[in-house]
Order: sequence, then structure tokens, then C-alpha cells
Amino acid sequence: MPSLLPLIFCLLTTLGFANLSHAEDGSLRERIKERLLERSRDKADQAETKAASSQGTERFTLTHDGLERAYLVHLPPSYRKGTPMPVVFAFHGGGGDMQLQAGAHYGLTEKADAAGFMAVFPNGYSKLPSGKLATWNAGSCCAQARDKHVDDIGFVRAIWAQLQARYAVDTQRVFATGMSNGGMLSYRLACEMADVFRAVAPVAGTDNTLQCQPARPVSVLHIHAEDDTHVLFKGGAGKDAFRDAAQVRDFVSVPQTIANWTQRNHCPATPAKRMLEVPGAYCEVTAPCASGAQVQLCVTETGGHSWPGGSKARRGQATASQAISANDVMWDFFQGVSAPRTGLK
Repeated sequence: MPSLLPLIFCLLTTLGFANLSHAEDGSLRERIKERLLERSRDKADQAETKAASSQGTERFTLTHDGLERAYLVHLPPSYRKGTPMPVVFAFHGGGGDMQLQAGAHYGLTEKADAAGFMAVFPNGYSKLPSGKLATWNAGSCCAQARDKHVDDIGFVRAIWAQLQARYAVDTQRVFATGMSNGGMLSYRLACEMADVFRAVAPVAGTDNTLQCQPARPVSVLHIHAEDDTHVLFKGGAGKDAFRDAAQVRDFVSVPQTIANWTQRNHCPATPAKRMLEVPGAYCEVTAPCASGAQVQLCVTETGGHSWPGGSKARRGQATASQAISANDVMWDFFQGVSAPRTGLK
């Protein structure tokens, strides 16, 4: 089909692939697909970034373990220099990026403004210069961040050091949340950075750490939909977990995740207490655990692999449940576990 050659050459030139060597031909299709997907997100991301910048969000970079990494910091209007403020780290899902997590769908910057906390949005590992399609090394997941053994724990520690040098932060009220793969990273932080994080609130991402020996109790709130088709509630990877079948794994179930953390936090061997029940959702708590820690679980009946209370559905996914707001539930939880803590009993 000679007539198509000029069109193909034009496409390759536009995408930056006109000078590919023979050795690179095998990955050409994958790279074109990634670049097209990257460009399709650019306009929306640029608009979100512009809006965020006007609302007190600033982008920073640092070099860690030979990689240039980036993160966003959102300061609410109530921030005052010299007055320590609580900090919430929010990690995007696999294949996302920091702009997406800081965007309107999740509503975290708006919650930060209303509640008065600093929101930090790190960017995962990406082979793309733009930082898009990024993942986190959360133990047994996910993708290239896992396969390349990216030091995401060290990256978060480096961010934390910069935050302490740059802002007035409340070192006794530092929390983490995340969507899917980002929620899984939150569990790694609870395991390996218990000296920094008081509590974590993963959403739609279970505990898939390879080892876990937290130095101190870390309170956990897990939020998950019963009908999640990606990280299955009862364990395993759903049909839409990854496009690459080689990356699909059997994710730890929600019940097993909760059981692991009630044991790690030395919680009482009693049934969880139902603390909230509304149409389409419920929350239950196991407490008091060692050093005043808690383990909570909030479950929505519907919503699939999404952020409860989110403003819109993810592409190809179910509409987020509106039975509860993940932002409201987690901030109430963070507030409730902020009392001074000591070591294990």
C-alpha cells in the first residue's frame, strides 16, 4: 500500500519517531500508543494545572536515586507561616499522575481548603518525560516501578525533608491516602515510615507489601467498593486490572488486609463495631488498639474501582458511589487518631 507511506511517515515525524533504529522497531507500536494517550490527556491536565496554580498549588522537583521526581504542594488559604499545619500525602493510581490526583475528580484540594490541611501530590515513576502513565513500587505491584525496584519510600522521605525545611508542618499529624496502586503505596508507608505517618486511608488498593514490621502502630482506614472489578474485594485481580496479562496478580483481599492490620496494631480480638450505616454504604471500626490506634473499614455497595464521592466516573469504569465521601470520611478519621502516641504496649 505505497499510498499510505507518506501518511505513516508524517505520523511518525509528528510523534517524534522518524529516526527510529531497526532495533527499536519492535516497540514502535507500543510507543506510538503511549504517546497518543499522553497527548490526549495534555489539554485536560494543562487546564487542571492552571486552575490548581491559581488556587495555591505549586510544583517542585528533586533528584532521588538517580531519578528526577516531581510533586505538587497545595497550601490552603488558612496556612500561616510559623503555624504548624497537618499534612496529607495523596498518591495517584497506577497509570495516573499527580495532576490527575490533584484534579477536580478527587476534590482533595477543595477538602484541604475547607478543612485546613496541606495536600501533597507526588508523581510516581514514569518512563515518559511528562511523568504521565506513572506507577508506584508498592511491593508486589505495580508495573515498571515494581520491576525496576524504584525507591518510592526514599522518594517520600526526601519530599518530607523538603516540606519540613520549607513550611511549618505538624509532625504529629502526617497522613497518607491514595487511589488503587497509590493506596497500596500508603500501606508500604505505614509499614516502613511509621516514624512519620500517623495514619493511612487507602482507597480501592489493598495491602500488597512484601514485608511489614511497623516501628509503631499506624491507624488504618480502608475504603473499598464491594463491586470493584479491578482490585477484587474478596481478593484477586479483576478483568480490567491491567492490559498486560503478565502484570495481573492476585491482590490481597480486603478482609485479609484488615485482619493483617488488626494484628499488627495489637487490636482487641472482638468483632468490629458498626459506626456508620447509610443507604449504599457502611463503616466499622476495631478499637482501641495499641497506643490508641484504630482499624476502620468503609464499604460501598457500588462504585466499582473508584473514589467514593468523586465528581465523575473514570473512563470505562462505574460511576463513583455517592453514598459516602472518601474525603470527608478520611478527614474525620485522621482527626480522630491525632492524639499523641507512644510505642507499642
